[in-house]
Amino acid sequence: MKIAVLGAGPSGLYFAISMKLRNAAHNITVYERNRFDDTFGWGVVLSDETMSNFEDNDPVSEKMIRDNFAYWDDVKTVRGDESMTSGGHGFSGIGRKKLLILLQDRARELGVNLEFEHNLDEEKIAALKKTNDLVVAADGLNSMTRKIYEDKFNPEIDMRQNHFVWLGTHQKFDDAFTFIFEKTEHGWIWAHAYQFDDHTATFIVECGPETYKAFRFDTLDQTESIALCEKIFAKHLGGHSLMTNANHIRGSAWIQFPRVTCENWYSENVVLLGDASATAHFSIGSGSKLGMESAIALADAIESGKPLDDALHTYQDERKLQVLRITSAARNSTEWFEDVERYLNLDMMQFSYSLLTRSQRISHENLRLRDPEWMAKAEAWFQKEAGGTEGRSPMFAPFKLRGMELENRVVVSPMAQYKARDGNPTDWHFVHYSERAKGGAGLVFTEMLCVSKEGRITPGCPCISEDQVPAWSRLTEFVHTETPAKICAQIGHAGRKGSTRLAWDGIDKPLEEGNWDLLSASAIPLMEGNVVPKAMDRTDMDMVKAQFVASVKAAAKANFDMIEMHAAHGYLLASFISPVTNKRSDEYGGSLENRMRYPLEIFHAMRAEWPEDKPMTVRISAHDWMGDEGVSPEDAVAIAQMFKDAGADAINVSSGQTDKAEQPVYGRMFQVPFSDRVRNDVDAPTLVAGNIYEPDHVNSILMAGRADLVLLARPHLADPYWTLHAAVELGDTKQEWPAPYEGGRRQANTLAERAKAMSA
Repeated sequence: MKIAVLGAGPSGLYFAISMKLRNAAHNITVYERNRFDDTFGWGVVLSDETMSNFEDNDPVSEKMIRDNFAYWDDVKTVRGDESMTSGGHGFSGIGRKKLLILLQDRARELGVNLEFEHNLDEEKIAALKKTNDLVVAADGLNSMTRKIYEDKFNPEIDMRQNHFVWLGTHQKFDDAFTFIFEKTEHGWIWAHAYQFDDHTATFIVECGPETYKAFRFDTLDQTESIALCEKIFAKHLGGHSLMTNANHIRGSAWIQFPRVTCENWYSENVVLLGDASATAHFSIGSGSKLGMESAIALADAIESGKPLDDALHTYQDERKLQVLRITSAARNSTEWFEDVERYLNLDMMQFSYSLLTRSQRISHENLRLRDPEWMAKAEAWFQKEAGGTEGRSPMFAPFKLRGMELENRVVVSPMAQYKARDGNPTDWHFVHYSERAKGGAGLVFTEMLCVSKEGRITPGCPCISEDQVPAWSRLTEFVHTETPAKICAQIGHAGRKGSTRLAWDGIDKPLEEGNWDLLSASAIPLMEGNVVPKAMDRTDMDMVKAQFVASVKAAAKANFDMIEMHAAHGYLLASFISPVTNKRSDEYGGSLENRMRYPLEIFHAMRAEWPEDKPMTVRISAHDWMGDEGVSPEDAVAIAQMFKDAGADAINVSSGQTDKAEQPVYGRMFQVPFSDRVRNDVDAPTLVAGNIYEPDHVNSILMAGRADLVLLARPHLADPYWTLHAAVELGDTKQEWPAPYEGGRRQANTLAERAKAMSA
C-alpha cells in the first residue's frame, strides 16, 4: 500500500512503524508541518501496562523508550502544609521531544519516509487522498483533516471550563507523581508535576475560571504569567524557575481543554488517529498512550486481509469502544478537577482517596493491591470516623440517622414485586423482605408503598394504610426479632404512571381493562394511549396530602424504622418538580421554587406525623436526561437543599424515568456523580443506587465520600445473602450470620481461605 500519514506525533510515527513491521513493502510517508525537533509539550506518561503492549508490538522501540525513562511508583498529594503519599502505581515518564526523536529513528530504520516543515492545506490533503491508498490523519486535536471533512466525521468538541498551562522545571519531582494544591487570595490553584528525565519535570498549572480571571492570567504575557506561577508555588520549586516551550504563542499560553469525540473515524480512504479522533484529558496522562495503542489496532485491522473499507470499519467498531472507556474515565477525572473545591475541605485521607479514584478506573481493591499498608490506614481512618471496628472495609462501618443505628452501609434497594392483591401485601412480600433482612444488609427498603389504590402503579402494587398495618407489622416484627437489619417504608403516589400492567405483561402500558382515574401536576399522559391524568386542583391536593399523612401514621403503627418520601422517577410528587411534566401556570408551576411548593408541603405534613427519633429521607431524580427541558444536576443541588432545610435526614439520589423521551447515559455506578455533588455541595448524607454490583464499588463510593449508604437492587434479587457473601469474599470474619446458619458461615470462610491459598 501507499500510505500518507499526516502528523509526526507519537501516534502517527508509531502507526508508520507498526505498518512497516507487518509489511516492509508498504510505501509510507509521514508529513509534519513542524521541524523534526519542535515540540510544545514536556513529558509523556506511560503505564507499565502500556509498555507491555508496546513490547508485544515492537520490542526494539519499546527498549529504546524504556532505556530513557524516569520511573516512579508513588503518587503524592500536597494540600497547603499537608501531604500524603501512596505507592504501587507503576508509571514512567519520558520527554516528548526524546520520544519523538526515538520514534523518528526507528521509523527511518524501517524505511519510513519523513518529511518535516511540510504544510498541508485542503488542496494538498485532497491530492494525497487521490494519490495514496490510505491517508491517516494523525494531525492532532486541532486536526485540519477533521475540519475539512467535518460533514463526514461529525465531530463534537466540548471546551472544558478549567484553564491550564504546560510548563517545565529543573526542580526534582523524581520521587512521585505530585499533585500540589495551593489556596490563594483568589481561590485554589494546583499543579500536576512529574519527572521525565534526569534534569526536567513537567509542571502543569491549572485553576478554575474564576481564579483564572481574578489573577488576570488572560491579560498577562508568558513572562508575567510564569513569574506569578513561580510566586504561588515558590515553596515547592526549591528556587528553580518555571520554563515554557510555547514562545510561538502570544499571550500567557494558558488554554482550555477541548474534549473531542467523533461519530465516525473514517471516510472512504481517510482515517482519523489519536487526538484527531478522540482526546483524553491530561489529568489521566493517556493521550499518547491512546494514540499509540490505536496505531497498533489500526495496523492490525489493515493487515487483517479484509478489504480496506471493511478493515477501517472493524477498526472503528472495536477500537472506538476501547477508547470510549478511557475517555469516559478521563471525563470523570476532568470533572473532578473542575469541581475540586467541593473536596478540598475533606480530611486529607479522604481527599487523597478521592483524588486517586477520581476516574473510577482505579477501585478500592486495586488500591489495596498497589499499596496495602496505605489502604489499611485509609480503612482504619474511615472506621474510626464512623465509630466502627478497625480492620473492616468501609461497607461494614456503622451509620446513624437520628435514633436509627445501622450495622453497615449496605442497603437493599426498593424493587417493585407486583405481587400484592387489591393493594394488600402477601406472603411473597413477607418472604422476600425477610430473606433480604437475614442476608446481612444494614437497611432494607420496601418497594414504593402507595398511599391509595388510585395511587398504585399497577394492580400488583401494595398500599400502606390502616388496612395494611397487620401485614406490615408481621414483617417488621420478624425483621426486628430475627435480624439486626432495619426496615424502611418508601411511600409514594404513582401519579400519571399509574393504572398500568404488571412489568412482565408490558411495563408502563395501560391496563387492557379496569383502568382508573389518575392525577398529576399537569394533564400529560405517560405515553400515547395511557390514561390522561387530571391536573390536580387544590381539592385534589388536600385529599392526596391526607392520604400521605394516613400512610405515615400506618407506617408508624406498623413500626417501620424509617420512611422515605418518593419524589423521583416521574411519579406524582416528581411530576410537580420536573418542568417536563409540570406545565402549570399557577403558584405550583413555573420557577423551581413554585414547582417545589407542593412536594415540600407533603414533606412537612409527613414529617409532622412521623416519630421525632426516626429518620425520614426523600428520593429525588437528580437528572431527567432531557437536556435543557428537564431537571439538571445543578437543579438537583437546589432541590436537595430545600428538602434538607425542610428536615430531610438524607437524600436518596436517583435519576431519570421522568418521561419516555429521556436519553440516559448508563454505565457502572452512573448515578454516583449526582450523589457526590449533592452530598458535598449541600452537606447532607446521601444514598445512591445505579449499576452498583460489587463490594469494590460499595467501598470505593463510601471511602471517597460520594455517598453514605449504597443501595443494590439486582444483586439482591440474584442473591438475598449478598452482604454475607461479600464479607466472605473480602475475608471479613467479623460479619455475623443468623445463628442457625453458623455452619454455613464457617464453611464459606474456610473454602474462601483455601481458594486464596491455592491462588497464591
